[in-house]
Amino acid sequence: MFSKNNSEPHHLNTSRDYLRKYLLKLYPRTIQSIILISFTLVSLVCMLFLGMSMYQRFEGRSRQMMTDNSLQMLASTTSSIEDYLRRMRRISDAMYYDVIKDMDFESEDLSSEMSLLYEANKDNLVSFALFASNGDLISAAPIALKKDNAQIPEQGWFSTAFASLENLHFSTPHVQNLFLDETDYRYHWVISLSRAVELNYGGKPRMGVLLVDMNYQTIQQMLESVNKTNSDQYVYLITSNGQLIYHPKAEQISLGIHNENFAQAAGYDDGVYEENFEGEKRIVVVDTVSYTGWKLVSVTPIKNFYLGMQSTRYFVILVAALTALAMIFMNQMVTMKVTQPLRKLNESIKKIEAGKTDSAIYIGGTSEVEHLGKTLQRSLDEINRLMKDIVIEQEEKRKSELDALQSQINPHFLYNTLDSIVWMIEGEHYEEAVFMITQLASLFRVSLSKGRTIIPIEDELRHAENYMNIQKIRFKNAFTVDYDIAPEIKECLTVKLIVQPLLENAIYYGVKNMDEDGEITVRGYKEENDIFIEVIDNGYGIPSEKLPYILTEDKRASKNGSGVGLINVHKRIQLRFGEEYGLKIESEPDEGTKVTIHLPAIPATEENRERLEKGGAYA
Repeated sequence: MFSKNNSEPHHLNTSRDYLRKYLLKLYPRTIQSIILISFTLVSLVCMLFLGMSMYQRFEGRSRQMMTDNSLQMLASTTSSIEDYLRRMRRISDAMYYDVIKDMDFESEDLSSEMSLLYEANKDNLVSFALFASNGDLISAAPIALKKDNAQIPEQGWFSTAFASLENLHFSTPHVQNLFLDETDYRYHWVISLSRAVELNYGGKPRMGVLLVDMNYQTIQQMLESVNKTNSDQYVYLITSNGQLIYHPKAEQISLGIHNENFAQAAGYDDGVYEENFEGEKRIVVVDTVSYTGWKLVSVTPIKNFYLGMQSTRYFVILVAALTALAMIFMNQMVTMKVTQPLRKLNESIKKIEAGKTDSAIYIGGTSEVEHLGKTLQRSLDEINRLMKDIVIEQEEKRKSELDALQSQINPHFLYNTLDSIVWMIEGEHYEEAVFMITQLASLFRVSLSKGRTIIPIEDELRHAENYMNIQKIRFKNAFTVDYDIAPEIKECLTVKLIVQPLLENAIYYGVKNMDEDGEITVRGYKEENDIFIEVIDNGYGIPSEKLPYILTEDKRASKNGSGVGLINVHKRIQLRFGEEYGLKIESEPDEGTKVTIHLPAIPATEENRERLEKGGAYA
């Protein structure tokens, strides 16, 4: 028994080892078998999702088309209603501004003019009427007799007109019951347009109300024509607070047979909504009518959308199944075609890894493998090129910064300034001489900046202001300088000596020789994470043929006499902060020039300054 028990574990271990070896043999180890199996499984899964996605996409597209149709139809209908209301406003304006404003009611009668305007627009109107502030009828067309029991001041359109004197007011549909009409015994459904008007009685103003009763049937016919052409949906019109103006089932609603979601629709902004009303899902599209705040609402039951979708489901399933079979067949061919180029590509990469940087990447096989080979080759070439460019860029940066340091003290400027100081002392203009010396000392203090090339914008602007103070005295205030600097940019960092060269250009090439007073403006502001400093002058401007070459090495643009120079400033900014920053020049001949400095907003901390001084572009 003891030996038998020992043999059972040995038998189990042998079986497990055999099973493990068998499974290892079945496990695909070649790239071809791995791709074939993987592609097949992925293809089947993809086809499943593809079928579902196709169906959902078709469903979404169909719903979108239905929504777009509703939006277009609603926009067209809203436009028609707005055009009609606009005509009514124009009629009211014509009566008020062209007739009532120019009439003295103490000695003149309005009836003829009102009748003429009514006859010209009677297809869309029911009546015109003008009332005094106490409700007395002044004039009306075509009916002139007011009912004895018509309480005009209690009418909603009358009180609303006086509640907001400057506006025109549209009422909800109602039966016109103000006048006696012996020739027509019909009841007229109207929408009243009322406004408060000023009446002239012998030079004394009095208030009144101008009433224009529009024919409600005009709007009703517009909406009925829309509802007839769209059997799957309907449109209704309500006020901004949910009062009904038009509904195709207005009678059923009044009798309680049919319900509508007026309150919620009135709260919707313009757009598309899905709602569940009385157990029915539906799409609601809302558009607001100008002048009135009325809301035109389109309602489409979602059940209409699903009609005919069953055949689409069968079609999607058939297409997915056929595509899956085709992809399984294609996977076999693709794996054979892809395997060999991948091996060659792998071997060429191993050579590069071994240090043979002069070796070429294999390019061939399928388009994907060929593209991968070309991409790797381009990357290798780009790495080699960038290594060379880094060396060149560092050399250019050192040269540019050296040029900037060498140009910090312009000998010509210094000579002229000292000469001006001597002249002032000889002329006993001591206060001006002291001011010049103080400004010159401050200018040199910022220029030196303890050898730093990165300084706060506040210091850079102080340096520019010192420079301009000196120049204004030298040129005997031949120009003015205005500063408009946002306080938040002063505590940010900048490359040193970038504003003064722009001001120097503005003086010598802009306003120096002007017959009239020159104006120079320095404006600084921040937008999001960027800082902009503008130097604007009203000088002669830059010729259009030279403007595109100012910031290039092209010899067609003159760059002499500008201190550090615009191109130097532009390159120094880009070397320090990146290609997206630098200068932008806008100029019109005889109009002036605007040069904009574009910098990143970098807080003026010592850590940031040291990073920029040592490491180049700010990260």
